[in-house]
Amino acid sequence: MDYVYGPGRNHLFVPGPVNIPEQVLRAMNRNNEDYRSPAIPAMTKTLLEDVKKIFKTTSGTPFLFPTTGTGAWESALTNTLSPGDRTVSFLIGQFSLLWIDQQQRLNFNVDVVESDWGQGANLEILASKIAADTTHTIKAVCIVHNETATGVTNNLATVRKILDHYQHPALFLVDGVSSICALDFRMDEWGVDVALTGSQKALSLPTGLGIVCASPKALEASKTAKSVRVFFDWKDYLKFYNMGTYWPYTPSIQLLYGLRAALDLIFEEGLDNVIARHTRLAKATRHAVEAWGLKNCTQKDEWFSDTVTAVVVPPYIDSSEVVRRAWKRYNLSLGLGLNKVAGKVFRIGHLGNLNELQLLGCLAGVEMILKDVGYPVQLGSGVAAASAYLQNSMPMIPSRI
Repeated sequence: MDYVYGPGRNHLFVPGPVNIPEQVLRAMNRNNEDYRSPAIPAMTKTLLEDVKKIFKTTSGTPFLFPTTGTGAWESALTNTLSPGDRTVSFLIGQFSLLWIDQQQRLNFNVDVVESDWGQGANLEILASKIAADTTHTIKAVCIVHNETATGVTNNLATVRKILDHYQHPALFLVDGVSSICALDFRMDEWGVDVALTGSQKALSLPTGLGIVCASPKALEASKTAKSVRVFFDWKDYLKFYNMGTYWPYTPSIQLLYGLRAALDLIFEEGLDNVIARHTRLAKATRHAVEAWGLKNCTQKDEWFSDTVTAVVVPPYIDSSEVVRRAWKRYNLSLGLGLNKVAGKVFRIGHLGNLNELQLLGCLAGVEMILKDVGYPVQLGSGVAAASAYLQNSMPMIPSRI
């Protein structure tokens, strides 16, 4: 029973946590097991190999922490850096702000590159800082791939080109919490040293797994990094990997079975098809926003996110009321505007195990809500624009051809 009941299904369109597929729910509906039995290490071994595929790496080493994305951030930082180390990090929204705050509280020397919320990371400033750093005082470049507060996606390939152009040895650390398994992500090709994601985003699991993948260069850095770490120490995990038991402490058995089912669904659809589906849903949403006469918070097309769209409302509307009305009247969950964009935007999440007709239901709900709060939307306009785009772009379901 829901804590606050509403008939039918809740339409969950926040940018995480997301809808959980029935196959994953069934896989997790099981009793506890002895994680020291042969079964759990055997499954963990296959999970570690398959997780590498979603990062698109053959050389990376993955770690499955029973934590959130915030814990995965901490693991990435404390295993590779020492207190006082200089990092370059980009402030472009709420989640990049929080990662910067964590870096500062862990006593790193954070060189913050700030942009207006709605813009991507200023990579021209990064290039100038890297070019000027001839003594290599910058130890890491930290960037959020997809900033969910504003719906902005950053160009990771360009970051790697800058580092390579100046032959700079800084580690390349990437928050892929709302991008991996939904957006194009190429750990090996882009020379990412540490990438991380959370189970509650595009993997379509409950919150509780922070998945970190480290390059050989990052593993080497961890041998000399002096930051204090205990729970998130890669060395403990590697010790148990070598023993073949894999876990330095008790894992969440149910989440491991859920991860197995989630990965199986992704691979059955095909990772490239999953990414293409997210692109399709995002474009349909942007067509709807345009048809409503509203603007995207993201200021340039090159930064558009394919996992979340932040919609700017007119000054006479409080976007928080849009979100409240969605939940109270339509059993629809939308994302609030956060921090600098609180009251100014609402967010439509379109990531995870989601299809086109589900999205159209959300867009229909948003139209009614906009009408409720006094915006002169023409009912059906956004749904029609999105439908026309999807009808011409949707492929057949591969498994049903």
